[in-house]
Amino acid sequence: MSESMNQRINALADSLMEDYGRGRTIDEIKRFEYPDKDIVIDILEKIKIVIYPGYYRNRNYRTYTVRNNISILLEDIIYNLIKQTAIVLRYSPVYENADSDAIAQAAERITFAFLETIPRIREYIETDIQATYDGDPAAYNKDEIICTYPGLYAIFTSRIAHELFKLGVPLIPRIMTEHAHSITGIDIHPGTTIGKYFFIDHGTGIVIGETTVIGDNVKIYQGVTLGALSTRGGQKLKNAKRHPTICDNVTIYSGASILGGETVIGKNVVVGGNAFITSSIPEGARVSVKSQELLYNYDESHPAERKEIEQDSSWYYNI
Repeated sequence: MSESMNQRINALADSLMEDYGRGRTIDEIKRFEYPDKDIVIDILEKIKIVIYPGYYRNRNYRTYTVRNNISILLEDIIYNLIKQTAIVLRYSPVYENADSDAIAQAAERITFAFLETIPRIREYIETDIQATYDGDPAAYNKDEIICTYPGLYAIFTSRIAHELFKLGVPLIPRIMTEHAHSITGIDIHPGTTIGKYFFIDHGTGIVIGETTVIGDNVKIYQGVTLGALSTRGGQKLKNAKRHPTICDNVTIYSGASILGGETVIGKNVVVGGNAFITSSIPEGARVSVKSQELLYNYDESHPAERKEIEQDSSWYYNI
């Protein structure tokens, strides 16, 4: 490398060091480590093997029994999850000033408390698979659902992340759900509470906010938003119920937006595509959007076929 090149590199380094000293958020150097996203995602993928022992396997291990394989996986998960949890607990006000021993003990306690929820998570995922099979005539068998359906992967990830979220683990649950978001197009905040028999069909573009509560036997299609009515309050809205409650046996078709923490969609409601809802819907209602104005514009060679269809664009109940 030439001397002039070295001089230019040194000048750039000096310029960056000066820029780092401006006291902004992006300049901050934490006094503790950051979680390793690759390791967190690897933990998630190993948990997937534990959830579906007959469908996925870790090819790094050559074992003769399911028990041996699961034991090795658990050792790996436990070691790495304790380590990553210990790192992120520093973000929690509860552990901000705790010493290393207290952090390590808390990380171990949280890790085992989380792993003890695995049987319940598996119970719920079994219902999600059944709901998907029952609800999608394009599904030829349950193996196809487990191996290929993005909606199920997003739900699986959400259920894992939610248990960690409830245990007060910062960052790691969000890393998991954003990983699922990046590969499925489905954005479920780890704070979302989801009941049994949850079915996401297609899924791309779905957004489900932190304080959303979803009951049993709910089906939603692509492009649905379960969001906040307004976020202009910013951090003042933290821990407030900002997102809707969806009761049992609700179907929400593509493109619908349901907003607001006080919005409750009652049992057995069907919400039609593209509905925009900011207030509660009574039990058993059918909500649909009347067609908006349709314009058929033809070229000059077909003037007689030009027509305008004007219809009310409001949405309505049909109970």
